[in-house]
Amino acid sequence: MTNISDVQLIEIPKIQDRRGNLSVIEGDIIPFVSKRVYYLYDVPSGSKRGGHAHIEQQEFLIPLSGSFDVVLKDGKSIKIVTLNKPNVGLLIVSGIWRELKNFSSGSVCLVLSSDEFSEEDYIREYKNFRLFKNGGTNSEIG
Repeated sequence: MTNISDVQLIEIPKIQDRRGNLSVIEGDIIPFVSKRVYYLYDVPSGSKRGGHAHIEQQEFLIPLSGSFDVVLKDGKSIKIVTLNKPNVGLLIVSGIWRELKNFSSGSVCLVLSSDEFSEEDYIREYKNFRLFKNGGTNSEIG
């Protein structure tokens, strides 16, 4: 079973020169091949995103612009990570609850996901997430 210590910040290589910075994700920077890419933007002040966990999928969150907080829960511990550098992303492994909040004006969150969208991979209710972390079956969780 995964826990918060399995979540990690990963620095994305940055190439700097007088024309600006360039960051590249390739090779083994993240531990999966991205099969889906999406991004969050124009999030209204005070709104939250996320509020779910994945059974199998992993995600890598990158703050392309602005900042936001990621609240992580593993059923026992809570950790809040502020993302605000476009060359540092957050790897969220499977089995971790996440909520995104405190979006600054103009913030953009890019998400690289290890798999395509599958509703069956989502745990959308926190009480079901707790069951999952305590060894519940899919029929109990869904």
